[in-house]
Amino acid sequence: MNKILIGAHTSAAGGAHMALYQGKEIGATTIQLFTSNQKQWAGRTITSEEIVLWEKALSETGITDVMSHDSYLINLGAPDLEILAKSRKAFQGEIERCHALKIPYLNFHPGAYTTSSLEQCLETIVQSLLEVEELVQEGKTKLLLETTAGQGTSVGHKFEHLGFIIERVKGKIPIGVCIDTCHIFVAGYDIRTEQGWRTTLKEFDEKIGLNYLMAFHVNDSAKDFASRVDRHADIGQGKIGLESFRFLMQNTDVPKYLETPNGPPIWKNEIATLRKYAEEKN
Repeated sequence: MNKILIGAHTSAAGGAHMALYQGKEIGATTIQLFTSNQKQWAGRTITSEEIVLWEKALSETGITDVMSHDSYLINLGAPDLEILAKSRKAFQGEIERCHALKIPYLNFHPGAYTTSSLEQCLETIVQSLLEVEELVQEGKTKLLLETTAGQGTSVGHKFEHLGFIIERVKGKIPIGVCIDTCHIFVAGYDIRTEQGWRTTLKEFDEKIGLNYLMAFHVNDSAKDFASRVDRHADIGQGKIGLESFRFLMQNTDVPKYLETPNGPPIWKNEIATLRKYAEEKN
């Protein structure tokens, strides 16, 4: 049986390697983490000592397919030139830290158009990504666009937004998509049932291509279908429901990362439940 890649966004307090150990404690086979403070523009540099600790922790935990999540401040589609320059510099730092730790995936929110237009924002995101073409080729990290809830002026809540970006950078940037289950649900993709999932994945394939689907953020939703309000809930405790996650575990085999709100004790139970769903199929 293939390894079931399921984990959570664990804490890097005390060093990135600590996120791996927390993952091991909750029964995770993969994790997501921040490689720097997600609420500060100034990113940190990974030291050689940290790399040694990281590689030791990887070996001791057996955790693979790690994903980094970029800073919440970054907006690669910003119309404000100062914010855009800061975002592009910070994004480059995210890639450099992923390369230093040999992290396979960097998840990022596409951006928000604020005072411009959706079309301008998408074009700016494309240009932002093309600017890191040389840098990203220096390592093996894949850049994963995250589906969004559609709050405010954020882009990425429709599959065609991500399809537009990917079509223009593919072949130059190692690009893919991370579907956030809460986000797509509140954005208007009804994944509560098997048929709903099949319809959603069919549309994803048509607008983007299933070969670009590389990860999931696994979250229930505290808010209603198509509300476009991003509030995560524990698995089975929100508006999506357990059957959706059973289908997800039994019909997709890409890495999955919990971002549910109540932390390690709940994650341990959720990972056990999700693993059980996957094993039921085998």
